[in-house]
Amino acid sequence: MTDATTEMKVTAASDIEVDRDALDASIHEFAEVSGDYYVNSFHKIHDATGILPNTFNLWAAVLGPLWAASRAIWGVFWAFLILEVIAWVQIGRGWWGNPGADMADRAARQSARAQELMDKANAATEQTDIDRFSKLAENIQAAADKSMVQADASQAEAFSIMVTGFLLLLIFKLIQGFYANQVYEKQYSNWRIDPENTESGRAPRNAIMGALLTAAIGPLIVYKFTVSTSMVLLDEFPEEPVSKVILGEGNGTLYATLAKWMEARIDAAAIAGGDVFDGIVAGVRTVLDALTLALNGSPWPVVMLVIAVTAWRAAGPRVAIFTVASMAYVAVLGYWATAMETVALVGASVILCVVIGIPLGIWFGKSRRAYRAAEPVLDLMQTLPAFVYLIPVIAFFGTGNPPGILATIIFGMPPVIRLTALGMRGVPESIKEAAVAFGASKWQLLKDVEIPLALPSIMTGVNQTILMCLSMVVIISLIGGGGLGKDVLEALQYAAKGQGLLAGFAILFLAMVMDRIVQGAFRREDQKD
Repeated sequence: MTDATTEMKVTAASDIEVDRDALDASIHEFAEVSGDYYVNSFHKIHDATGILPNTFNLWAAVLGPLWAASRAIWGVFWAFLILEVIAWVQIGRGWWGNPGADMADRAARQSARAQELMDKANAATEQTDIDRFSKLAENIQAAADKSMVQADASQAEAFSIMVTGFLLLLIFKLIQGFYANQVYEKQYSNWRIDPENTESGRAPRNAIMGALLTAAIGPLIVYKFTVSTSMVLLDEFPEEPVSKVILGEGNGTLYATLAKWMEARIDAAAIAGGDVFDGIVAGVRTVLDALTLALNGSPWPVVMLVIAVTAWRAAGPRVAIFTVASMAYVAVLGYWATAMETVALVGASVILCVVIGIPLGIWFGKSRRAYRAAEPVLDLMQTLPAFVYLIPVIAFFGTGNPPGILATIIFGMPPVIRLTALGMRGVPESIKEAAVAFGASKWQLLKDVEIPLALPSIMTGVNQTILMCLSMVVIISLIGGGGLGKDVLEALQYAAKGQGLLAGFAILFLAMVMDRIVQGAFRREDQKD
């Protein structure tokens, strides 16, 4: 140590030497138009130390979204286009709109109804009918008077609504003016990093596009929300006229035509491939019957003991205790048979998902072309609503548990395929090259190197598939599936709140047990490694 404390020198941002001429030339090249203005503005932004903006862009404030479009700042364009349209809607409602129109229309309808009842009272001969119609007429007329008062009050607020709109518009303009240069400076920084993918300058095509979008969106929305008698074309798509143009007069609508065509094609396919579909159902039923026999045919103490030991060995004593408690909940409430049927349904679905999904995932992980071809199908399987799967499943396979399993497979298979492919692609090339250098064949490379290294990702996919299959148990009950999903469906049909919640908790506990066992097995394997 020296006798003097080592001094630490901190260089301030202002002390860093910058080639101002080169920077100014770069800003000029980026801005193209009004380069001197943006040079000064960007320097002020760079030299600022506070949070608040220290520049104001007048043209951005005046033109608003049009300025942002001309400078290709499309995020700002859409955000402030929406905000300014909201402000103009308020201005229109207060200036030329009729805020109390809805309540006035309601008052008119109520008054007409009251008059009808009063006419009935005048025409009645029985005193009881006269009193009844008169009382109803008085009540409805009182409601009409109240609605008219509300309509007048709403109409009286028109000026304040208009003032609010102008204030909102002024605030939005000021925000754009104060923050426009800061946003544009960030775009300049992105342009310096990636000039090929970041637009610069003020392109006429962007300004024209912004003006067209503003003209197409703004006036229509303002008109729709401010004029009481809106155009029918803005409220409903002209389905029937378009259908007449395409199909001709008297040939129905496109919807009915396409629905009939698809129904005919599905029926024809179901008849032509009846033997194939029956064979698929028979194969699924074989797996399901084997699991059902093992779970429901065996004595319940044996099944509970096997599940508890499996949980202990796979995930530890805590998960085993939780598993026993969950199984006890299911058994004590009388759900044992249906719960085991649910486990059989989920087990059959998961077995088929794994048997089919993992080989496909390995193939997709090795072949980019195959994965690109299959990716739209996987996206469709995951994004299409689960209820939609039931329509072709019923048409091709009928109803019951096996068709429900097939619908579950469609919903639950994509995760194991995607994550298996991800794990295979994540194996380092250097490790594979080393294995090949030591003489490993393709099969040995796959079996001893790639699959073990990809196993965490594969098992995560299996875990996700289990949970997604379990989430389908209620939906497949709609086509005759059994298990706990049937109990939940019956509770929904008869509004049996207690029954539905108890069955739902049973499904929850089954999902948690399966998840804990799989995750626990993972952690133990990782600890061994």
